[in-house]
Amino acid sequence: MPAANPATPEPGSADSRTVQQGEARSSAIMAAGTLVSRFLGFGKTWMLGAALGLGSTVNDTFINANNLPNLIFLLVAGGVFNAVLVPQIIKASKAPDRGADYISRLLTLAVLVLLSLTLLVTLLAPWVIELTTQGYSAEQKSLAVSFAFWCLPQIFFYGLYALLTQVLNANGAFGPAMWAPILNNIVAIAGLGMFIWILGPNVTNPHTLDNWGPTQTLLVAGFSTVGVVAQTAILLIPVFRLRLGLRPRFGWRGVGLGQAAKLSVWTLLTAAVGQLAFLYVMRIATIPGAERLRLEHAGDLSAAATLPGNAVLEVASQLYLLPHSIIALSLATVLFNRMTRAVQDGNRAELRDALSHGLRTMAVATVFGALALFALAGPLGMFFSGGKEQDGVMLAQTLTILALSTPFMSANFMMSRVFYANEDARTPFYIQLVLALVNVVAAFCIQFLPFDQIIFAIAILYTGGNILSVVVSAFFLRRLLGHLDGPRIANSYIRMGYAALGSAVAGAGTLWLMGSYSADGFAWSGRIEALVTIVVVGPVMLVAYLLLLKLFRVTELRDLLQPLLGRLGRGSAPAAAPAAPGTPAGTASARERTTAERATVSVDTGLIPRISGEFDAASFRAGPQVQEPPRHDDGQHPATAGEYLPAEEVPNTARGSIVREEIPLPGRRTFQGTAGRNPYFSKHRRKKR
Repeated sequence: MPAANPATPEPGSADSRTVQQGEARSSAIMAAGTLVSRFLGFGKTWMLGAALGLGSTVNDTFINANNLPNLIFLLVAGGVFNAVLVPQIIKASKAPDRGADYISRLLTLAVLVLLSLTLLVTLLAPWVIELTTQGYSAEQKSLAVSFAFWCLPQIFFYGLYALLTQVLNANGAFGPAMWAPILNNIVAIAGLGMFIWILGPNVTNPHTLDNWGPTQTLLVAGFSTVGVVAQTAILLIPVFRLRLGLRPRFGWRGVGLGQAAKLSVWTLLTAAVGQLAFLYVMRIATIPGAERLRLEHAGDLSAAATLPGNAVLEVASQLYLLPHSIIALSLATVLFNRMTRAVQDGNRAELRDALSHGLRTMAVATVFGALALFALAGPLGMFFSGGKEQDGVMLAQTLTILALSTPFMSANFMMSRVFYANEDARTPFYIQLVLALVNVVAAFCIQFLPFDQIIFAIAILYTGGNILSVVVSAFFLRRLLGHLDGPRIANSYIRMGYAALGSAVAGAGTLWLMGSYSADGFAWSGRIEALVTIVVVGPVMLVAYLLLLKLFRVTELRDLLQPLLGRLGRGSAPAAAPAAPGTPAGTASARERTTAERATVSVDTGLIPRISGEFDAASFRAGPQVQEPPRHDDGQHPATAGEYLPAEEVPNTARGSIVREEIPLPGRRTFQGTAGRNPYFSKHRRKKR
């Protein structure tokens, strides 16, 4: 790399610690927005359970249909958007016209493709339902198709949301994309509130296939789609305020999408393999709901009430993903910048240190989250049960299976960032292929289990997949990094585990005092009582955990809490240590490196097994704005490691193969000249006669 590149701080140095604090601060800002959206999402889930019932056939059918748009988008177009279009938009935004002409053409092409895909899939809704369900009766299949006709148009708006988000991110506007999903949840909650107000909750007025009508479909599925439309439409306001002059523009010669797709073939294959495996597992998850309906028609209501369906799995998945989505996802997104800088500098020790720091810091939250979810599974199950105790028991059982693998899921996600920072998309494909094969083979066997064990077996499959993914990823990472700083990571995890175990014991004692381990105890007497139990026991567990972390001297707690303490005026980033004698003049100061550069999580292609079909807007959001790199006297940017993408003339660090000596960065345009000067995009091109 050129000598002008800022040197990467040595692990453990003052500069390195300050960089880590900046990364934690940035991840905290992202986590705050995600937290609001997540809790509103849980409000929507609670309302859906109240309206339809958690263990009802109607809810199972709706959950399956409402998950299809996101899954199909990720399967067919998600990989292309993440691996090909996002880098194009970010690079084009650096042009003199801020990429207006190029982005207009790209958006025009993407809108046409999305519209065609959405229309095609919606028209094929009956066939899609047939392919993604198993054992549905004609009556249930008819309702599923009706839900699908309302929900599948979301595909178009998911894709447009992803594109508009990246246009805003490329221009330094991150707030709108953070708050847009909140509007989505508010609209969906409003529709479910009207449903309960007009038609009554499920616990007092059961909603079944026999009494279901168009009005119910409109209030549930219709408002769900309207929420997605609103989430996308509100982004048009800040996009217009950018004054880019975006408008429909045709003529895509020289855009370079074909070449970019070829360069991103491993990323696209990884996305496709992961989503196909997930769709097959979800098909198996529909079997208990179909059997429940048959038992109800046969008059065996007691047996039908004990069959958990895919709605139970969906809610348990959302709860289980909470620690990962709030802490681990945000921290991994910001640390990805640090990993990328280390790779570009050829600093393997710094890359290893970034991974170690991420694994240890996020474990402070995920280890506690795992034990807290396990201890509070009963009250959480009752709270989201829709008012039926048996549904709450089934949800609690599913959650206890999933909860303990939370640290493994987040650890694997963090480990996958190392591969992408190293521009290695081939290894994640191999890992995904192994996981997909395990999931498909196991799901095929699960379908032959007793109907009341299928959902629990799928939860066990996900837990085992999370553990297996860490083992496989660690195998490949050792080959890349030499070692993974195992002793320090293991030491931190063990001490956090002791603290979390002590916290769980404190929580269990409090639950026992409140009668939660008795069938007629306080927590099981109603959803409000369950919420009170959570509000009382949760803080007890948190206080015990924090005290035990202090007792066991878990220093990673300070790294995680530093942003919060700084805002409250009780802590601040330590002053940068003076430069050591002999430090190169080009070394960046701590102050200059405290702000994390921009990074997207769009490089994630589903390396971890997806266990929730709920659309996650965070997958299309970016981190803090990258600082403008210094310019040379001629006004040109130097090709430094601080840039989001290296300049076109800088060779990358990706490993080649027998087919290609060097794998260029994905998403590069065919035209390699000055940005904004592509001759194929000339505004005054001669028209053919």
